Amino acid sequence: MRQHPTPYKVAINIAWLKRDLRVDDNRALVAASQSGLTLPLYIIEDELWQQADMSARHWAFVAECLHDLRDQLHKAGQPLIVRRGEVTQVFEAISQQFDIEAIWSHEETGNQWTFERDKKVAAWCRLRSLPWNEIQQHGTQRRLKSRNGWAKAWDHYMAEPVMPVPTLTPLSDLELGEIPTSRDLGLRDDACLQRQSGGRENALERLHTFLNERGEYYRTQMSNPLGGETACSRLSPHLAWGTVSMREVAQITWGRQRELKAAQGLTTKNWRNALTSFSGRLHWHCHFIQKLEDEPRLEFENLHPTYNGMRPLETDVARLNAWQKGETGLPFVDACMRSLNETGWLNFRMRAMVTAIASYHLWLDWRKPGEHLARQFTDYEPGIHWPQIQMQSGTTGINAIRIYNPVKQGYDQDPDGAFVRRWVPELRDIDSCYLQEPWSASNASKVLGKDYPFPIIDYLEAAKSARQKIWAVRKGANFNTTAKAIQNKHGSRKSGVAMRGKRKKKENSPEQLDLLFDTENNNENAKKI
Repeated sequence: MRQHPTPYKVAINIAWLKRDLRVDDNRALVAASQSGLTLPLYIIEDELWQQADMSARHWAFVAECLHDLRDQLHKAGQPLIVRRGEVTQVFEAISQQFDIEAIWSHEETGNQWTFERDKKVAAWCRLRSLPWNEIQQHGTQRRLKSRNGWAKAWDHYMAEPVMPVPTLTPLSDLELGEIPTSRDLGLRDDACLQRQSGGRENALERLHTFLNERGEYYRTQMSNPLGGETACSRLSPHLAWGTVSMREVAQITWGRQRELKAAQGLTTKNWRNALTSFSGRLHWHCHFIQKLEDEPRLEFENLHPTYNGMRPLETDVARLNAWQKGETGLPFVDACMRSLNETGWLNFRMRAMVTAIASYHLWLDWRKPGEHLARQFTDYEPGIHWPQIQMQSGTTGINAIRIYNPVKQGYDQDPDGAFVRRWVPELRDIDSCYLQEPWSASNASKVLGKDYPFPIIDYLEAAKSARQKIWAVRKGANFNTTAKAIQNKHGSRKSGVAMRGKRKKKENSPEQLDLLFDTENNNENAKKI
């Protein structure tokens, strides 16, 4: 039972900040402030940061956000308080100093560890009759019974007013708490020299320049590994860690679309197309998080159980290491992996391709490659990451099997070889016409096996073998019955309302929306190794 307030204790509400590192449009913070004195709190959980999907580059980004957030909250009246430890013990310690009236936070669709932690927090609160109010963070809905009407609800939620920055009353006798470095947390050094920087100003700058300067050729450049660096919004780490809210991004984007519509004319056509594509992706952000929210086992188990046992659970370490380091001998794949290691980012198509290479050509179970990619993506968002990893690995049972041809992708997406030359300098002496398949060059013997490895697989034979194994599974007796049940639970629905700024068009399958999953042509007639 909750103890009666001690007379000399000050009553407070805790705004527990997690993946919502902002003061603008932060409903949890506003709700706490409207209930009384508010303690804005971030808790560093060592056990969380030791999980296999977390990394030093994540923490580096978060630490920058926390420093910035502390400044923002100071201007609002009460600087950010940072504590380190197990969450309920932190709350317990705070309760020795203050009378906690309620805890406020946004709903979090995190990894299994945060899911289990939240259950402990809920139990701790119940034991003390202490309210823990979790508020919807974006378009993902908790305890969703059906996907019917989901898209319409997303639109309505995003159209609600953006919440103003609350005014907070300073709390006395509080140590702010140190914001440690990744080494202080015992995280393995992770040199990501071209990582994006955290903080709200960087988020707003990315949003403004994308909508007004960089994004005009988003639709045509999004899959280009070099052009996409500039043409894509690059908002993903900021949305993942909450320096800007999805509602803010959606409403500012809609405003820009209205401006373009009013201007009309040929000069605005590229912009209008670009922002239609981008607006669609904002929906898909929450659509994928909804999958993990509804089915947390997605992080560990094949969504379609018929695929269980198809790939060996014991990892081929040599293949995994070669793929992680960008040393597979497939230039375009290696360039993507090295780029990711250095920058913390890849465009969507390249993410899909490197995942497919690991899952199909290298025939690795998706869990270990998925953990590696989670650590490398600065914008790691569990709710998007794990459903995408399963989708690109062909284990959902409801998505098309896409076995990318890494050589064809290189020719298509990097026709002049600039991306490969940037990240695979060992191929400097290979003529550009052979850059994507250096084994065909006349001087191959002077490079391969010396400065750069021979391919660790025959990519065409590996793709053929994978395709046969996958389709053998899909011909099983109960495959379609289970797949239909999965589609009914997780598949997107046509909303019945026009997406803002989007022109009506025919679509074969909402789940295979071109915006996310451009048609892939696996070219069996590509040049052989």
